[in-house]
Amino acid sequence: MSSEAPLKDLPKVDSVLKEQLEGFSPDKLKKTDTAEKTALPTKEDVAAEKQAQAHLQAVEGFNTSNLKHTDTKEKIVLPAKEDIERERTHRSLCQGVTDFDKASMRHAETQEKIALPAKEDIETEKTHQNLFQGVTGFDKSQMRHTETAEKVALPAKEDIENERSHQRLLERLVSFDKSEMKTTKTQEKNVLPTKEDIDAEKGQQALCQGIEGFDPSALKKTETQEKNVLPTKEVIEQEKKA
Repeated sequence: MSSEAPLKDLPKVDSVLKEQLEGFSPDKLKKTDTAEKTALPTKEDVAAEKQAQAHLQAVEGFNTSNLKHTDTKEKIVLPAKEDIERERTHRSLCQGVTDFDKASMRHAETQEKIALPAKEDIETEKTHQNLFQGVTGFDKSQMRHTETAEKVALPAKEDIENERSHQRLLERLVSFDKSEMKTTKTQEKNVLPTKEDIDAEKGQQALCQGIEGFDPSALKKTETQEKNVLPTKEVIEQEKKA
């Protein structure tokens, strides 16, 4: 028994792609030389590596005798008033459920009701059954034979141009010469606050001091009077009409 698939079952190749593959000549390829580049670490990388090694050495050579002895203090937090009230309510609820007298319950009989389907439900069920029978009893011999054509889409002109631009950009980044860069110095500037900012800060501090040092004993005692406004005759008439 042969393990090779028959010719009709093999995938078909597009005629245009087949002509391009058969007419391809390796003589048209250009010879290129591969250049290996070794990137040396920068000054910042060397400084960071030295700092990391110094940090590890300081951790490994740390003298534990310099540590001071401390005692752990355990604090017992008492429950708040709200927690106690909540616990009492929970206990009283549990007691009420546990001590519940079943004899005080009334006897009840359960009645089972069979709900018949509505007219719409019956029509929906009939439609569903007819559809299911149509799918189950479908005659496949009525179907026409079709063949699937596989198409290989070649890249468009715009995609080729984008790929070339991307490759040129990568080549420029890889072959970039750092020696052409100029040295720059960073200047730190401390911006002092303006006169308006200082005056605003003084005003805010004076306001805070006035609120913190306020004496509530200087306030006068007042009594709140509650007034119940009765509805007018017009409001009552409108309410009656509504």
